[in-house]
Amino acid sequence: MHQEKLTDVYTVTRLNRHARLLLEGEMGAVWLSGEISNLATPGSGHWYFSLKDSQSQLRCAMFRGNNRSVNFRPKDGDQVLIFGKVTLYEPRGDYQLVAQTMAPAGEGLLKQQFEALKHRLGAEGLFDADRKRPLPAHPTRIGIISSATGAALHDILTVLARRAPHLQVILYPSQVQGEAAVPQLLAALAIANRRAETDLLILARGGGSLEDLWCFNDERLVRAIAASALPVVSAVGHEVDITLSDLVADLRAPTPSAAAELVSRDGELQSQQWLQWRQRLDTAQRRYLQSQRQQLLQLESRLGRQHPERRLQQQAQRLDQLQLRLLRGWQRRMEQAGQRLEATRLRLQHQHPERRLQAGHERLLRLEQRLDSLFHRRLGQDRHRLALAASRLDAMSPLATLSRGYSITLCHDQVVTDAGRLAPGDELRTRLARGEVRSRVLEVKGDA
Repeated sequence: MHQEKLTDVYTVTRLNRHARLLLEGEMGAVWLSGEISNLATPGSGHWYFSLKDSQSQLRCAMFRGNNRSVNFRPKDGDQVLIFGKVTLYEPRGDYQLVAQTMAPAGEGLLKQQFEALKHRLGAEGLFDADRKRPLPAHPTRIGIISSATGAALHDILTVLARRAPHLQVILYPSQVQGEAAVPQLLAALAIANRRAETDLLILARGGGSLEDLWCFNDERLVRAIAASALPVVSAVGHEVDITLSDLVADLRAPTPSAAAELVSRDGELQSQQWLQWRQRLDTAQRRYLQSQRQQLLQLESRLGRQHPERRLQQQAQRLDQLQLRLLRGWQRRMEQAGQRLEATRLRLQHQHPERRLQAGHERLLRLEQRLDSLFHRRLGQDRHRLALAASRLDAMSPLATLSRGYSITLCHDQVVTDAGRLAPGDELRTRLARGEVRSRVLEVKGDA
């Protein structure tokens, strides 16, 4: 009888460890589907169970840190999809799977498909921020792709009627759930782009399960949104619902109502802008007058006894009077403008003719131009003073000295003022008014 020579005897611990390393190294992490049985949930918070099919079963463990993210309570008999790591429990030599994620079998498969398609389209750059377009600042006509009888359309129209009643809305009806949804959504998107009768599109649907929203993860629809000539706002589901249409759209709104708010301009917002402009103008005027007064006081202290003190006091008093008059005048004009704006807003609420709204918009532009003109005039004066100061500074610059025929010689990036500190062979850089000369020292002579 042949007996093999015992060259390497394993202990049980060593064999189990070696087997575990082989399993983890060769198999790694896998997706696994099956039925839960023998589920145990001890006080530690960990889950222990078996996963089985018609012919086999496998021991599984899911530790507390991972099972906290499971959004349902599993029980015996549930069909689930698990992602985990194949390993071996060394103390007992049990082959097992350590689960990392768990989902119901149907939803889990959809999530797996979602993540795979998301990764593939993302690698093509379809979700990159630099390809997304900004929405028009002042849209006049908005297209909505949604169900004609859904709550999403009602929510959008309600918000637009309150915030921007002048906006025109065009509906491109489509189913937003089921097998027929994707062809209808594609057709509606194509029609909207072909007609080009709106400034932007809102793709909208109310909340639902992953299966309900699955048509908005269709690759054909995602690519059609990316190729749309019109900017697209995606308002699918609730804030927690994320679809591939949300990721590829130029802007994602958490809800249909939020989409309507994002694309509309509120009349109250314009009033707030007027108030902000008025406050900014008042602040700028006060700062300017304060700086002028401070400058006058500085000049007064510098002049000392060269001019009569009484004259300076009169000028300071006159400056205070002008400041008060100017502030009262601006406040009166801003109050009048605010009153006119408020009266216009009230008339619009009761009548809401498009022609008067356009006239109010043109008047707003004229007032903005007048404000810009005033600020530009002040800015021009400041620029003139800055130019005068720059010219005086330029006259004192060392470069001006160079332009009169002088030069600056440097050695090792230090200005040379003493020939005795140089040695033959040193490299010199001589800066002239125009250009630079490099030379090397041949001989050094001291002062004569």
